[in-house]
Amino acid sequence: MPELAAIESFLYREASYLDCPDLDSWIELYTEDAYYWIPATEDQTDPINHVSHVYDDRVMMEIRRRNFVHPRAASKDSQTRCSHIIGNVCIKEQSPEGGLIVESTQHVVVWYQDAQRIYAFTAQHELRTENGGFKIKSKRVNLINPDAAQRSLVIYL
Repeated sequence: MPELAAIESFLYREASYLDCPDLDSWIELYTEDAYYWIPATEDQTDPINHVSHVYDDRVMMEIRRRNFVHPRAASKDSQTRCSHIIGNVCIKEQSPEGGLIVESTQHVVVWYQDAQRIYAFTAQHELRTENGGFKIKSKRVNLINPDAAQRSLVIYL
């Protein structure tokens, strides 16, 4: 089993790509069959039959990435800045496919259009070992206030 320090380092790298933002490098951390999910209710079990804030497969992640970096994108009208704080990283279990389910608490401050937004959540990553490192098979962002109205997310958390 990988050392916790290696997993923490990987999560810090993902966060640093989002903080820059460097979505080109960030998306390379994900497997081709990956998905990214932000449920709209606490303990939501199904992203298909229930409304979610975000439920993106790799294709949709690529589209959002391209839209974000496009020179004429509306997101370019105002600079986006982020700051991630990650804590309480722990390995929860082994996934059915042989990967690891890793949980962490995260606080993210996003500065966009002259407004600061704060998101607090528990992140659940499913990591797979690949070429001596990790790839993200899935990321679930469990907001502490998923039922609240959320402002438009200009960048992934």
